[in-house]
Amino acid sequence: MLSGCVSVTVPEEYEYQEIQTSYFKLASWQKITNPTAPYKIYIEGDGAAFRADGSVSFNPTPRSTMLREIAFHDKHPNIIYLARPCQFVKDKKCQPKYWSTARFSKESVQSEYEAIKTIVKSNSVTLVGFSGGAQIAGLAAVKYTDLNVQKLVTIAGNLDVKSWTDYHKISPLILSDDLANYKTEYAKFKQVHYIGRLDNNIIPQITENFVADSATLIYVQNATHNTGWENIFADIRNE
Repeated sequence: MLSGCVSVTVPEEYEYQEIQTSYFKLASWQKITNPTAPYKIYIEGDGAAFRADGSVSFNPTPRSTMLREIAFHDKHPNIIYLARPCQFVKDKKCQPKYWSTARFSKESVQSEYEAIKTIVKSNSVTLVGFSGGAQIAGLAAVKYTDLNVQKLVTIAGNLDVKSWTDYHKISPLILSDDLANYKTEYAKFKQVHYIGRLDNNIIPQITENFVADSATLIYVQNATHNTGWENIFADIRNE
């Protein structure tokens, strides 16, 4: 695990494991108390993909500890926090494109899928994705139907990449896939979406326009993209 990453207290029942996939080595923290019970996997966001000046960073390891804090206090029997490629670990395959234009590439999505499948096997799983982790969770669910995904939960989720890049007037993620191409397939899954009312990164309208059922939307009144979520940590853990 990389030194210098933002630390958070890890409960003793969690074990750090690096999972080697076809493309990347992925960092994870795992609590598995009943291997035959359902699993719940928290998938990290894009992390520190860019620096303050807008240039691509050298290390995408997230500075925010929010998703780890939610996961590490989830009382379900089998909980996994799963990082994205090149977060927390050094990997010879890491290139800046994998946390910029190719952050949702075939390689990235397949790596996350392989890690999930290695852990859960044929057991049912709930995927919880924060920010870009929601895109990864959704793409894994729709593209790899051998995953027994029972529910998709998003937190400030980036579900429509093109709408997001258009809104921010930034270059398209030309090496990435986009859930907007699989809206029909995605709509078949049980889902819930937590939206920050004050989120100016993933604005509420992007999620509202993407999801098929407005009843799946839960608004968090004082939440920005990275702050103000504390009051609903328990709700997410109970999903």
